Amino acid sequence: PPDDRYAGQMPSFKRLLHAILEAWQSRRGEVNAQAGQLAGHVQKVTRLQPADHALGENVLRDAVGELRHAFDSVHGGFGAAPKFPHPMDLRLLLRAWKRFGDDDAPHMVRRTLDAMALGGMYDQLGGGFHRYSTDRRWLVPHFEKMLYDNALLTVAYLEAYQAAGEPFYREVVEETLAYVLREMTSPEGPFYSTQDADSEGVEGKFFVWSADEVRQVLGADLAAVFASVYDVTPGGNWEGHNILHRTRTYEQEARLLHLGEGELRGRLDEGKKKLLEVRGRRVWPGRDEKVLTSWNGLMISAFARAARVLERAEYRDAAARAADFILQNMRAPDGRLLRTWGAGSAPKLNGYLEDYAFFLEGLVDLYEATFAPRFVEAALELAGVMVRQFWDDAEGGFFYTGRDHEELIARTKDPHDSSVPSGNGMAVTALLRLAKLTGRRDLEEKAVATLRAFSGVLTGSPRVAAQMLLGLDFHLGPVQEFAVVGDPESQEMREVLRVINRSYRPNHVLASKPAAGAPAVLEELVPLLAGKGSEGPVTTFICENFACQVPLVGADAVKAVLR
Repeated sequence: PPDDRYAGQMPSFKRLLHAILEAWQSRRGEVNAQAGQLAGHVQKVTRLQPADHALGENVLRDAVGELRHAFDSVHGGFGAAPKFPHPMDLRLLLRAWKRFGDDDAPHMVRRTLDAMALGGMYDQLGGGFHRYSTDRRWLVPHFEKMLYDNALLTVAYLEAYQAAGEPFYREVVEETLAYVLREMTSPEGPFYSTQDADSEGVEGKFFVWSADEVRQVLGADLAAVFASVYDVTPGGNWEGHNILHRTRTYEQEARLLHLGEGELRGRLDEGKKKLLEVRGRRVWPGRDEKVLTSWNGLMISAFARAARVLERAEYRDAAARAADFILQNMRAPDGRLLRTWGAGSAPKLNGYLEDYAFFLEGLVDLYEATFAPRFVEAALELAGVMVRQFWDDAEGGFFYTGRDHEELIARTKDPHDSSVPSGNGMAVTALLRLAKLTGRRDLEEKAVATLRAFSGVLTGSPRVAAQMLLGLDFHLGPVQEFAVVGDPESQEMREVLRVINRSYRPNHVLASKPAAGAPAVLEELVPLLAGKGSEGPVTTFICENFACQVPLVGADAVKAVLR
């Protein structure tokens, strides 16, 4: 405070400054000694303590047990209000279902995904997710929209769609990515960072509605249907206003309203289109238009994965444009990544570990969506820079800051996920996948050494390290290595890729080349493809540790094996 409070028990900032000045002038030796002790303590407590036993499936089981204990069986999600999305935890639960046949895991995932996407945390008109829910039942969000939330949640819903085949999850993915393309993509290609919660100085004003507004825009009949589905009432559901949300499926709503589901969806689509147009004429929330390499890496992954699973070329193109922009414009002359860029200014700041790790993961995903060699080449180059800049030769794992960064009191490693994955967790995942594609054992060794360095965190606090547990699940395998050779434009090739991409198989890598005319550099970059030819329109090799089964000729053969 500017002045002393509570009879001097809380000193004012001015008094604090005078005390600091007095100590510096009269007791400088003591101050320096205390500073040295404090710095030494910070350095000591930030060191990792590896576990004394090997990492195995038991670590994954323990993590799932902790998630089960924290799960809100009534409203979905984990813990009490405020509720955050936890996309990495949801992806870990899907892997537990795949690995262990744990039936509780998909229930927790579906309950949470359904509740978030039906609730007010999801923008029911424009698509995309707000930051978090202030209440247990996902109704009232903090209305800010973050690029990273929408990237991470897109991947979670996409994997759930692969696992469950639920069309609703596909709709959420498509609406969320449509929002990002419409409102969060710069003309140059990369993605903006955030949209504010406030407009005209009021949180949520841009997003909420009164019953009268809805009736004026839609007319009485359509408004009645819309209000029933989205809980629009004269009194409102939040501070006299209405946050659009749903509590039932379209099938349930159609029965209650005595309409066919197709007819109901048609009416709601008409209503959403009209309201979205009116909303677009309101005063918009502010938008932070800086471009961050790390967050762009997450969104590149989301678009690239959606391109594969949903066969949407525009998603692939959006991911490639953003990645090419970063590769061409956000690097120092020596190849190091820079962290941030804004229109009209030069890129700046040395990249942190998360910039390299998130972007590296995005490049691997982008290769698997495009099969363009340049993305593997760039990934290998940046992996080399990441190791040189951030690797701890003494104890393993990656520091958060590079060797060329300004000197800090303690050069720490980020052990925990926060609202974004930990840089070390993502580095493990990206390096393991890249090593499977390229045969680079040195990259795999770095990833495994990082798992060992963080083993104490994984065994002692698994709930804070979901991203690294995803990497552990990949490491434990088995990992399927798909090499597909044939005519890239043929229907048979599209069928094979559809079979591989549509099903939920979290631990795999995918490479492809044309049967004729493949550049020689491709087999050098991706030895998984080396020496493999096609005996028909398309031939598929399913390998593990580069040892391959009998080649599968045609799409039907692949379907039979993977079924």
